[in-house]
Amino acid sequence: MPELPEVEVVRRGLSDHAVGRAIGAVEVLHPRSVRRHVPGPADFAGRLSGQTPTAVRRRGKYMWLVLDSGDMLLVHLGMSGQMLVQPQGKPDEKHLRVRMSLDDGNELRFVDQRTFGHLLLDQRGERAEVPSSVDHIALDPLDAEFVPDAFVRALRTKRTEVKRALLDQSLISGVGNIYADEALWRARLHWARSTRGLTSAQGRELLGHVTDVMTEALEVGGTTFDGLYVNVNGESGYFERGLNAYGRRDRPCGRCGTLIVREAFMNRSSFSCPGCQRAPRSRG
Repeated sequence: MPELPEVEVVRRGLSDHAVGRAIGAVEVLHPRSVRRHVPGPADFAGRLSGQTPTAVRRRGKYMWLVLDSGDMLLVHLGMSGQMLVQPQGKPDEKHLRVRMSLDDGNELRFVDQRTFGHLLLDQRGERAEVPSSVDHIALDPLDAEFVPDAFVRALRTKRTEVKRALLDQSLISGVGNIYADEALWRARLHWARSTRGLTSAQGRELLGHVTDVMTEALEVGGTTFDGLYVNVNGESGYFERGLNAYGRRDRPCGRCGTLIVREAFMNRSSFSCPGCQRAPRSRG
């Protein structure tokens, strides 16, 4: 699933191409892509048509277009969602789900092979320019209002494994499987290490690595493994070339030479170095 860097790359592209451009005709080609818009596809298309984006915001893995009516067009990419800017008349993508024409001759196209993503016309929540459906999600470490010391205190009071805490979107948003593994490798912490045993210094160091690894990924357009994640121009990111742990099973650790291992974790995978990231004793 796209994580913070990938979503931020798309947000920047939408900000460049969609802000100030009136939305014309809207076509919903697959109802599942607007399934969370309870009034249905026809209402979604009718309400969105004629509105103009004034800004594009992000919170963690969610982004939204702020519309001049006060509505917000929430975009969640899911596993395979893409928001593309294409000239009108260009052949449709195989998995095109929603088409929105713009007044400059381009179209916003929501393409989603697996249809796990969705679009939603939402209302403002308790905080300014944040949709109500995203209001409960924690700030991410690239947000100017994020408070590092508050995060570290909350992290150390959790009774869970450190990787589970990093994936907890009510504690910190935007961190997914890839960047959690990379930050833990840099911090020399095993993913099953208890948060209760972390010192304040370890918590701050881990947060620093989380921030650094996502910033570095953002600079090269994010991480692409299966070709499904692309920016608004259809271009892939290149951070997978710099990964030290994730996806590197049976390859030597770049720090100590020990072979990276893969372990099952929450119906997915976790990658770590047995030499640099010693597992807790309770795990044997």
